[in-house]
Parts: sequence; structure tokens; C-alpha cells
Amino acid sequence: MKLDRYDLKILEILANDGRITKSKLAEAINLSVSPCWERVRRLEKAGIIDGYSARINASVLVKRTPVWVQVELKAHNAESFQRFEALVHATPEVTECVAVGGGVDYLLKVEAESIDAYQRLIDAWLVSEVGIERYFTYIVTKTVKQQAPPIQLDSR
Repeated sequence: MKLDRYDLKILEILANDGRITKSKLAEAINLSVSPCWERVRRLEKAGIIDGYSARINASVLVKRTPVWVQVELKAHNAESFQRFEALVHATPEVTECVAVGGGVDYLLKVEAESIDAYQRLIDAWLVSEVGIERYFTYIVTKTVKQQAPPIQLDSR
């Protein structure tokens, strides 16, 4: 599906404000409401717009301590990666996890009730058969920037 400047502008606006009205969105991209909304529906049907959600400030509801963790596994084979990733999926305190190259295997964001709760979680992982060789903990002292990634025009 080829996207033009109107489509990209729609995506940029919706990424920052999913609750914008049809008329405000149309005004922002300089189209009338009907053609603008047809474009939105086309982007939804193509799977480019995957859904709409609210960013919930969970710390207002429940106090959480964010911790970033680097994890290196003992073995580097498919079974070890699958076992660790299954553990991550089964652990609700892990809110983000990416596999990376460059000396460590995974970066995780863990949001625990406290540093003590985080450490108890890691201790349980270490005595399990998940195969962690070593880990490094980074306590978050403040969030400097958090936003959705920018939508940019493909120059091809």
C-alpha cells in the first residue's frame, strides 16, 4: 500500500491524539471530512492503524518502581531463548522486553511494587532453570522522555 503525505499526516496526528474528532483531523490535514475519514478507514483495513488506546498513568493507580535490566543467558541456543522468553511472557511485572545484540541478550523493563519485590523476582529467576548467566540492574530515577515514535515519509 502506497502512502501519500495526507496518509502520513493522518498517522502522525492519530499517533499523538487518538481522540481527535473527524472534523478536527480533516481540518488539520486540509481535506474535507468524508475523504479524510475514508483514508482513516483504508488505513485501518490495511492494518496500518492497529487500534486506539489510552496511555494510562499506572503510577497514579498503583505505585510501581521501574527498573531496567540487562540479562545474559548461559547458553545461546533456541531452547534457551524460548525458555527465557516464556518466563518473560508469564511475568506481569515485565512490561517491556527486547532481544539485543552487543554483549547482552535481553533488555527488560520491570515495574515492581518495590526494589525488594524486584529483587525477590530476580532471585526466583536465578534459582529456576531459566539459565541466567548474569544480569545488571538499573534503577530509574526519573523519566526524561516518553512518546510514540514519529511517523516519517518513506523517501523511496
